[in-house]
Amino acid sequence: MSRQLLRITADIMAVVGLFLVFGAIPTRIKAESLPGKPNVLFLFADDMRADTIAALGDKVAKTPTLDSLVNRGFTMKNAYCMGGNSGAVCTPSRNMMLSGNAYFRWKNFQPPQGPKGMWSPGDGPNFPISMNQGGYETFHHGKRGNTAPLIQAKFEHSKYLENDDKERKSGEPGREIADSAIDFLKTRSPQKPFFMYLAFGNPHDPRVADQKYLDQIDRSKVELPGNFLPQHPFDNGELVIRDEQLAPTPRPPDEIRNQWHAYYAVQMAFDFHMGRILDHLKASGQLDRTLIIFSADQGIALGSHGLLGKQNLYDHSMKSPLIFAGPGVSKGQSEALVYLFDIYPTVCDLVGAQLPKGIDGKSFVKVMEGGATDHREALLLAYRDIQRAVVTRHDKLIHYPKSKTTQLFNRKTDPLELKNLFSDPDEFDKWNDLFRKMEDLQRQFGDLLPLNAHGN
Repeated sequence: MSRQLLRITADIMAVVGLFLVFGAIPTRIKAESLPGKPNVLFLFADDMRADTIAALGDKVAKTPTLDSLVNRGFTMKNAYCMGGNSGAVCTPSRNMMLSGNAYFRWKNFQPPQGPKGMWSPGDGPNFPISMNQGGYETFHHGKRGNTAPLIQAKFEHSKYLENDDKERKSGEPGREIADSAIDFLKTRSPQKPFFMYLAFGNPHDPRVADQKYLDQIDRSKVELPGNFLPQHPFDNGELVIRDEQLAPTPRPPDEIRNQWHAYYAVQMAFDFHMGRILDHLKASGQLDRTLIIFSADQGIALGSHGLLGKQNLYDHSMKSPLIFAGPGVSKGQSEALVYLFDIYPTVCDLVGAQLPKGIDGKSFVKVMEGGATDHREALLLAYRDIQRAVVTRHDKLIHYPKSKTTQLFNRKTDPLELKNLFSDPDEFDKWNDLFRKMEDLQRQFGDLLPLNAHGN
């Protein structure tokens, strides 16, 4: 069913429903305020890898809520965080996603608090402003630290966790935000559709789950990542940051397994509390009229390549899960390359809100509708001034400008990024072309960092 026909049908059903309940359309509700557009529920995780959902192949994960979305929705299998200008990649990631812009765009913006370039300005265009203008009642509840406060202030209702660390140690990660979301749904007026952005703080460390979740994850089946290494093979410029101090180096395999056990248990608890929100929507008759999006700010290493954090440009750290389910969304998957900051214009496109102008984000609705197989030819990934990467459908080049070290991976034959092909003389033309693509993308997004690519 086309999106236009879907919206017309929804409008007709809304009018019929009101007529049946009231005998006539109440004069106090204007025609333009009738709930013809779908509700939008955006569930956003913290430090969650794209490869840890059971329905997408993880044999240990227990994610029934996310599995249900995968099984009836559309999964973007190559969704990337662009990277970050700070070790807390969560901050630039969430600012980029909500603004639709690469973080280079606000490098000269001085926020009221904090250093220059820390946050995106809140004056728009941005996600809540576009949805407010599109006729939505907007609601945000999320973690307080490492986020996008100037943009989140534009939600009509904006709340924060009282204490991020306390919530993460509660044993029931996700419960506080889920409780708040359900209370909002119970008490709000149905005159307008809702746009609800729930910016969770899980499964970020500290990872504490109630024993009932830990018991359901069979530790004997928890395996090390396929690209586990005792330590990173060279200095990537960020080996002493906080995240990398959460286990000894070389990485003890048992300790990494313990961290994965806790990760899976926290993810399971988080999945359960997201499920409570969906259960409420179903019980209240709103689930079939709600577009649901699930994603995360970025992934996490947890032993992959000898790393623990997200201060690197490997797929395990820069790839995010991305699932759409609900009205007008067909079941399927795509390998198209997308940024997380493409989500904002895509949602606007899906619900008929005005598409924002002058941003880096681009709607990938055509991919979801089957009208296109590709979205972006290549992606630039960036981490501070010490790492740059370019990703295409087939290849990935990671460059470390300060050490003049380069890695080249074939994404088709080596998805775990273990075999560096850069020194292979047969690959010279390929990596030379990828460097040119990287420089072109740097110019496009305003990245002024010299690559210092010669030598290696």
